[in-house]
Amino acid sequence: MEKTINQIAKGVGISLMTTFILLLIFAGLLTYTQVSETMINPVIIVVTAISILIGSSIGNIKIKKNGLLNGALIGGIYMVTIYATSSILNWKFGVELQSIIMIVVGIAFGILGGIIGVNKK
Repeated sequence: MEKTINQIAKGVGISLMTTFILLLIFAGLLTYTQVSETMINPVIIVVTAISILIGSSIGNIKIKKNGLLNGALIGGIYMVTIYATSSILNWKFGVELQSIIMIVVGIAFGILGGIIGVNKK
């Protein structure tokens, strides 16, 4: 059980670090190129999905069981962490359609990453 909790925490941590790195790269692109600001929301969704997929896959490699559940947990904990941070930093934070889409994408890609991680040899 402790191994599973550690691997889930590892998956969430990897997801958060990947998100930070990818968004930092995107911020540089926004600053130094002609990339339109209308790309921000789609890029955030894609970065979130990729980050959770990577973190969930890596987190589930050593667990080797319950990929669906553990992947969903990694995606869910990631989303709770991001939204808790957002609500602390932004007083006007609210749950909107985009928030719901992000939560669904996060959990779905967590599940997909869990399946990949459990079946990786």
